[in-house]
Amino acid sequence: MNIGRTALSSTLAFALVACGGGGSSPPPTSGGPTTPPTTAGCSLTEQLDFADAVLNEWYLFPNLLDNNVSRAGITDVQTYLNARVAPARAQDRDKGFTFATSIAEENELINSGASAGFGIRLAYDTVNNRVFLLEAFENGNGFAAGMDRGTELLQIGESSGNLVTVSSLMASGGPQSVINALGPSDPGVSRVIRFAQVGGNVIEQTITKSSFSLNPISNRYGAVVLNDGGKQVGYLNFRTFIVGTSDRQLADVFQDFSNQGITEFIIDFRYNGGGLVRIADMMGDFLRGPNTGQVFSETVLRPSKSSENSTEFFESTGGFFNPATGALGSSETLPSVNPIKIAFIGRVGTASASELVMNSMIPYVAPANLALIGDNTSGKPVGQFGFDLDACDLRIRAVTFQTNNADGRGEYFSGMASEMPNTCRASDDIFAPLGDASEASIATALDFLGGRTCTAIIGGPGQGIQSVGGREILQPERPNAAQFEIPGLF
Repeated sequence: MNIGRTALSSTLAFALVACGGGGSSPPPTSGGPTTPPTTAGCSLTEQLDFADAVLNEWYLFPNLLDNNVSRAGITDVQTYLNARVAPARAQDRDKGFTFATSIAEENELINSGASAGFGIRLAYDTVNNRVFLLEAFENGNGFAAGMDRGTELLQIGESSGNLVTVSSLMASGGPQSVINALGPSDPGVSRVIRFAQVGGNVIEQTITKSSFSLNPISNRYGAVVLNDGGKQVGYLNFRTFIVGTSDRQLADVFQDFSNQGITEFIIDFRYNGGGLVRIADMMGDFLRGPNTGQVFSETVLRPSKSSENSTEFFESTGGFFNPATGALGSSETLPSVNPIKIAFIGRVGTASASELVMNSMIPYVAPANLALIGDNTSGKPVGQFGFDLDACDLRIRAVTFQTNNADGRGEYFSGMASEMPNTCRASDDIFAPLGDASEASIATALDFLGGRTCTAIIGGPGQGIQSVGGREILQPERPNAAQFEIPGLF
């Protein structure tokens, strides 16, 4: 996603937010739809008219729109969007990437990185119907209660007297029953949860949902230096590209790596579904080495919008996002490392801006020194702009552009396994800490960097962004703004 800076009016705004993957994209000079609704009301008809105006003018695949969708029986914008883009979805060109969301919720998420909930990301075992934490955000009440990566949820209730086992919830209604039991994502909602920590210690706690910050780089394991037989390897675990202020955190991390002279890296995107394309571009700047001025990515819109096509270059200066003003600050010299070897950790949940960074680095790292570790990624070489209907607090995210790397390659709809010069299959060991050299994917990444052998990932179509190995992300049918960007967040 690439944060917008233009608006049409107080009624209809065009937010330049290229959600998820794709490349860089400047504010379109032609603004929003040229045939928006003529009134400032908020009837369903007006919202659907707005959706039509967006798709008909901007959708990246106009020949893959269904122009004969009946509005009879349609009760919400998302259902209508699903029907109109169904042909593109059937060809895996739009795997749930076009959606409707709240302007206010998403702006709050982007500007402050704040969301409401327990501050945990959940997945369920597809064989045994068990629910586990993939990770816990340090500022959330779940982490404060003792939950962390590998924690298993055992029982959930509104009080200690009505606890229901997760196994019975899964047996009676599947994942949605667990989601319902956890309650709405509103501050003040409390649940009694009985859970088992890694090691077997069982705890029962009343945990209250509250607003918490989605720190994109953990202060525990987000950036560490691993010692592999005397060689220093920089490890970065980047959770999400959605938080506008994460560029400053990234700058600090890469400055530290640069100060230590580190040239081999593990960049862990295993749960990163994308976010602000501006942050992906800046990560490229931090990885630029001697390539200042060279092409990082090219952004391509539909033929009728070709005047909006653009090219993003590796840059040595740039501005940092100021959440107080919603704008970029003054230009500063950007830190840079000289990456000789990079091992990207990814899984099927890895998408969008994460894949953009991987794809854009392929022309600049020697083929023998670049690999995808873990599993095949989602396959999202496209991005979305956000189109706003202010009167309805409605933002429509429509797929509007695709990105290519400097070699003109950007057709990785089946995932990055077929694009990367090397791949190494590895499991996601949720019972080992992230940032730990013994964790399965990190250990395999170190093997690749050290010249040791590995088993290649078998390529093939991406399995969808909800899948994480033998576990599925626990995701509501209608996720809120934060869950769209960080699937599994509760």
